[in-house]
Amino acid sequence: MVEAIWVEKYRPKSLDEVAGQKEVVERLKSYVKTHNLPNMLFAGPPGTGKTTCAIALARELFGGVWRRNFLELNASDERGIDVVRGKIKDFARTQAIGGDFKIIFLDEADALTKDAQHALRRTMERFTTTCRFILSCNYSSKIIEPIQSRCALFRFRPLSDEDIRKRIEFIASNENLKLTEDGIKAILYVSEGDLRKAINMLQSASAFDKEITEEVIYKVVAKARPKDIRKILEHALNGEFFKARSLLRDLIITYGMAGEDVLFQFHKEIFNLNISDEEKVKLIELIAEYDFRILEGANELIQLEALLAQFVLAGKK
Repeated sequence: MVEAIWVEKYRPKSLDEVAGQKEVVERLKSYVKTHNLPNMLFAGPPGTGKTTCAIALARELFGGVWRRNFLELNASDERGIDVVRGKIKDFARTQAIGGDFKIIFLDEADALTKDAQHALRRTMERFTTTCRFILSCNYSSKIIEPIQSRCALFRFRPLSDEDIRKRIEFIASNENLKLTEDGIKAILYVSEGDLRKAINMLQSASAFDKEITEEVIYKVVAKARPKDIRKILEHALNGEFFKARSLLRDLIITYGMAGEDVLFQFHKEIFNLNISDEEKVKLIELIAEYDFRILEGANELIQLEALLAQFVLAGKK
């Protein structure tokens, strides 16, 4: 039997179960009480509960027939005007079952072309009596103004460490996993407020071991431990180029990290170094330069070693 994806297995079935997003949940509950809602725009980073809130809202409004009154589409898969003229119109023009309206949830709506967004605006106007739209996006600024003005805006924020900790501890308990404290901290460090990423990380780690430790997490996500990154930076800034280079090569071999991932972790850990703000600014500028070089197609290892050499020179000034 194929194991269920934990993100779906533990997806909240009601608004009360949604982790974090207290203000958003309270506003959505008020719509459930009145059995009416406006068109809505959910904006925020991935993994913060946008899809979960849309589904939970539909469940509470329509009960057992929610699936018949709820259409979920991903705009990044179907970006063009045809999806608006076809699937959306076909669903919107039919009467709801056991309710006054249907809900169309359009995920990653900021991926729609401008023409498709204008067609969507006209569709939203035409079917106001039979359908409500929930648009989900990472950046509300990428949605055209005529659509924004027709929607109630809900901003989803990255989840707090405490909210993520509670959820992964609940899942670990249900799945008979042992979560170590350093394992939890590693999940929180890598997930950065993205609960979906945290849950996927936990499930991937569980395939390796029933005890979820820091080492297991970092190997699963192909990221280095923060302390290992700090060692590389400290050696370089202390003028110990070959020590830093050796540790860097070990990291790339052990964790299979890409150059961009290494630079991202360098950027994150620089702020934790015991150096002046002025020095941190200079190092950030260097990282930006070498990030651009790698994106332009330069050899990753050569560029990373050249960056370490620049750190050595910066440390001597």
